[in-house]
Amino acid sequence: MIIQSFIRTTVLVLGLGFILGIHMPLLAANDIMGEIQFVGASKIEKTSGVWVDGQYVGYLKELKGSKKVVLLPGQHEITVKQAGYQDFAQKVILEPGQKHVIQVAMQKNPAAQYPEATAQIKMSVSPNRAAVFLDDQFVGHVDEFDGPGQALLLAPGKHRVKITLPGYRTFETELNLLAEQKFELKTELFKGSILQAGPLMNEKDSDVARAK
Repeated sequence: MIIQSFIRTTVLVLGLGFILGIHMPLLAANDIMGEIQFVGASKIEKTSGVWVDGQYVGYLKELKGSKKVVLLPGQHEITVKQAGYQDFAQKVILEPGQKHVIQVAMQKNPAAQYPEATAQIKMSVSPNRAAVFLDDQFVGHVDEFDGPGQALLLAPGKHRVKITLPGYRTFETELNLLAEQKFELKTELFKGSILQAGPLMNEKDSDVARAK
């Protein structure tokens, strides 16, 4: 009986040690990581693309829950971009376990150019949270251009279109569109390394607009 009791006690202690050995590092990691929360007042802010340290992470409205931005403590550079608006940039210093709230306010870019004649690109791309670049300039994410009454309007002529998302291979194509031409772009991004989705932080304005 004494031997059986000793065995049960030993198994219980080892079991608790195994459980604690698994969970304690995870709890410690959660205590170390900081979090950035984004707040935007209007649809312009909520649909703007967000970069952290030069890497696209998604559009502002979706960065919560399972897609929340969790970072190691230290200094980080945040950039928020929207076609026709000036970049919103801010440097933040995260402490361990800190939640830092960023109030994003986009300002119109007085130098932005819009075409008089336009062509139209309708998108059907999966995942639809991927970022869309026109001639290396961020213009939005797929979900803004794939619904009824939604399209990417752009100047006629040759354009390079890139669709990218961390963890997926970048899709790239070149189009030559006529005025008033309607083009439907269909593709599916394939899983790949995060290194295969470049930051593409080009500051140049292009002739682009949106139809909503």
